[in-house]
Amino acid sequence: MMKTMKGPGIFLTQFAGDSAPFNDLKLIAGWAAGHGYKGVQIPTWDARLFDLAKAAESKTYCDEVAGICRDAGVEITDLSTHLQGQLVAVHPAFDEAFDGFAAPEVRGNPKARQEWAVGQLKMAAKASGHFGFSSHVTFPGALAWPFLYPWPQRPAGLIDTAFEELARRWVPILNAFDEVGCDVGYEIHPGEDVFDGATFEMFLEACDDHPRCQINYDPSHFVLQMLDYVDFIDIYHERICAFHVKDAEFNPTGRQGVYSGYQPWLKRAGRFRSLGDGQVDFAAIFSKLAEYDYDSWAVLEWECAIKDAEQGAAEGAPFIANHIITVTEKAFDDFASGGTDEAANKRMLGISD
Repeated sequence: MMKTMKGPGIFLTQFAGDSAPFNDLKLIAGWAAGHGYKGVQIPTWDARLFDLAKAAESKTYCDEVAGICRDAGVEITDLSTHLQGQLVAVHPAFDEAFDGFAAPEVRGNPKARQEWAVGQLKMAAKASGHFGFSSHVTFPGALAWPFLYPWPQRPAGLIDTAFEELARRWVPILNAFDEVGCDVGYEIHPGEDVFDGATFEMFLEACDDHPRCQINYDPSHFVLQMLDYVDFIDIYHERICAFHVKDAEFNPTGRQGVYSGYQPWLKRAGRFRSLGDGQVDFAAIFSKLAEYDYDSWAVLEWECAIKDAEQGAAEGAPFIANHIITVTEKAFDDFASGGTDEAANKRMLGISD
């Protein structure tokens, strides 16, 4: 039997705010349901919506959170630790820029910040177990990113050392998720050491092919790299455990291309767009994921340099719903079956006993 994916879901990060309905889980869940979403992906760092420490300690709290969402008309798809995952590995060049992602008491102290981030991920593993989730989404962080396109050339062994260290930090976290039966979907993303298929393979190998080392598939980041995002599914479908539905466009000019010339989002050759406004071939993506029996969630991650967030959210649910393929339970040409048996097959092939 083929499988049908779930959705539409929505990642709450880009919509959470200090005013109603975006500052309270019950209210924002109701808002999402009102737009036609069936699931919400919760950012674990946003205390207005969720208490990660309490979720790690108390299954009762997790049941209450699930009940709040269910009463509002949505399920929880899974939890996100993108900001904390980023802090598992930070090159010193980005220490100050990323300090704001951490708790105030560990800012300015990279070692304490990294330990805090690992603790956050391990709490997320416990919470995911309490919810009974099969997937979790995050960032892997980066040590080697400043050496992506270097001059002078990288010293021999630099990248190997970076990935060995990245794996050393992540394997204990992956083990914690394994204990609760939950995959970790890394969003493959520029700015991370794992930003394309080749780097994912390097990370996976360094993690000794850990079964929980999986992918949060987001085609928008591949458009901006000019990577074949449909072929990516053919290659890595067995490792895709989550799906961010996000659009993007790449319009190079004589002035700028992939690197976008330090321009703001509105002026970049590559930029994120609301669903349907970019260049991503979602019909091909949804078909390919259906072909490989992807049965987890299709979750909107809304980011756009032009369109208003409310309009993007309103348009996103029907867009995803219209692309989800309810897979068939029978072949379209079953009506033409001759109902033959083995003996008939041999006769048709001219095979005699």
